[in-house]
Formats: sequence, structure tokens, C-alpha cells
Amino acid sequence: MKMPNAAIREEIQKSGAIPFARFMELALYCPETGYYERNQDNVGRRGDFITSVSTGSLFGELLAFQFAEWLQEFQISNLRFQIVEAGAHDGKLACDILRWLEKFRPELFARIEYWILEPSPTRQQWQRETLEKFSNVCWFTGFDELKLKTQNSKLTGVLFSNELLDAFPVRRFGWDAKNKTWFELGVALAGEKFIWTKLQDSQFVIRNSELEAVLPDGYVIEDSPAAENWWRAATGIFTRGKLLAIDYGFSAAEQFSPARLNGTLRAYFRHQVSDDLLAQPGEQDLTAHVNFSAIQKAGEEVGLNTEMFCTQPQFLTRILQKAVAKKSFVSLDSKQVRQFQTLTHPELLGRAFRVLVQSRG
Repeated sequence: MKMPNAAIREEIQKSGAIPFARFMELALYCPETGYYERNQDNVGRRGDFITSVSTGSLFGELLAFQFAEWLQEFQISNLRFQIVEAGAHDGKLACDILRWLEKFRPELFARIEYWILEPSPTRQQWQRETLEKFSNVCWFTGFDELKLKTQNSKLTGVLFSNELLDAFPVRRFGWDAKNKTWFELGVALAGEKFIWTKLQDSQFVIRNSELEAVLPDGYVIEDSPAAENWWRAATGIFTRGKLLAIDYGFSAAEQFSPARLNGTLRAYFRHQVSDDLLAQPGEQDLTAHVNFSAIQKAGEEVGLNTEMFCTQPQFLTRILQKAVAKKSFVSLDSKQVRQFQTLTHPELLGRAFRVLVQSRG
């Protein structure tokens, strides 16, 4: 088996310095050696980081209640609905959602098709093992395969992602204060070590002279056209539907901050956060905050209506209040209370997560 960084090293040796987006793509998704391909157990206490899903089943149960509310809004009898999850990792969130729907909304559950968008055969196998008891789950490698199998017929339902957009490869740009220009950061080799290098012909422009006048030399930001393009593609599969993204992120107004001179890209390894993004590729997670203003704009440009942009605590609290009022969650036991606190506390998972909901039809 190849070493985790072998594919990156070979590409640089063959073609020269590569954009950081390509480095990130290979480090995370290269078959066999990519971080998300090599280890199913990289989430949770024994992994490199925790997620909302790894805190327990309550997160998925609250999402299931909200999905049921949305689907019932459509008020179309005898219609099959689709819940489409993108980036399902090991399938645990899907399992939590389906179990709740099967138990508390059996009539709706019988009309639901749960579709998973997953390009990786390895991760598909993890998900199949987790979801083997459910017969209403099917897999697609991407939007093209989904459209082909549905013969381009549009869907009615919900498409959602949890901590997916922050893992899309990002381009990294630095500010040259002397020359008043942006340069793109790439990755090169110095002996056996990966190093940063400036790439030629950067086309990144902000066109904000007041902001650029005060930016310090070397200020770094990220840009993710891949995430924006993916969101645009997602909008095209529904006649009527909701699109939901939950992720680390901020609005465009929050993108520039004196506290973030080096951008938002971080590496995670065994619950330790590092700024050494080029170390041990394939063995540590790489993630960048999502520019939700750009995602929101991408959706609105292709006809979506923005219904909500808020924090994860606001989103989950609203769901729980509505669920309790409708007696779907009569009360939470002590275990669920601890899960909810972890999901919403500003010093835990409630601090950086944002939620965007857009709709069509």
C-alpha cells in the first residue's frame, strides 16, 4: 500500500507546485490513501475530532422531526418523498433519522426513499453495513448518476449535509500589501518536506479598496468555488424541496477578522488543532470555515428562496420547542439533556456551527 502522501509527492515531482486545493483534495479523498478513505473511526473520542452525530442520537432525531414537518408541508397525498443526505460518513446519522421516522412517523416513513450521495466505494460499504436493516436506502455516486437513474425527473423532499461543505477543497490566497495584490498559495517540495510557495497568475479579486488599505501584509483567506458549484448542482434535483447545510462557517461580513491573520484552515489530529496544514497529509483532517454568504448567493442565483440562516443552537432549540409542543419529545432524559447541551453550548459545538435553509417551490 502506498504511503498517505505518495500521490501528492508524485504529482508535484511530475508537474511542479500545485494549488493548495489540489493538495487538500488528495490529502482527504485520494483512493486508499486519503484521510476520509483510510479510517472509519476518525470521529468521536477515540478519533481526531467530535461531531454533532458522535454526541449521540438526539441530533439525528431532532433533524428527523424537522424533516417530517417539512415533508408534511407539501400536502401531497400518495407521493413518495426523498431525503437525500450528502456526505454520510459511516451512516450513523442516517440510521438515527430513519429509526425515529420509523417509530414516530410510520405512515410518512413508508413513503420515504432515503438516498445517499457518496462517491467513495469504501464509505458506501461502511454505510451499507450500518443501514442494512433499512430497505428504503439507495446510493448514488453524485448528481449525474442520480439524474440518470431518475431519468431527469425532479424530486420532492429534502437534501441536507452535515459538516460536508467545510471539507471541500479550498483555494488559499495571501495579500501583498506593498503591491496591493492577492497571490495564490500553492504547495511545493523541498527535499522530503512539503512547503508553501506563491503561484503565478492569481485571479482572485475582492475589489474593496477600503478593506485592502488596512489589511496587513500576508493576510490569508480561503475561497471554495467547489462548494458553491456543488450547492448550485444540488438545487437542480428538486421540483419542490428544502436544502439544508449545517457546518462551521460565517457570513461574508465576518470573513475578515484581526483574529484570523492566517485564515480559517485547520488540521485536526487526535483532538489537537494545528496550523501545520502540510504535515502528515492523509493522516490528519483538514477543514475550513464555510462562507455561507457565498453559498446563499449561489442558491438564490438559481432560484432558491432563503428561509433561514442562523446558529446551530438557534436551529436546534426551535426544533426542540416545536417537538415538545407537539408531544413528539415529551421530555428529555438526563442523557439527552447532556447531548443537547453539547450541541448548543457556546464553548462546545454551539460556538461555530451555522445553519442555512433554502427552498424551491
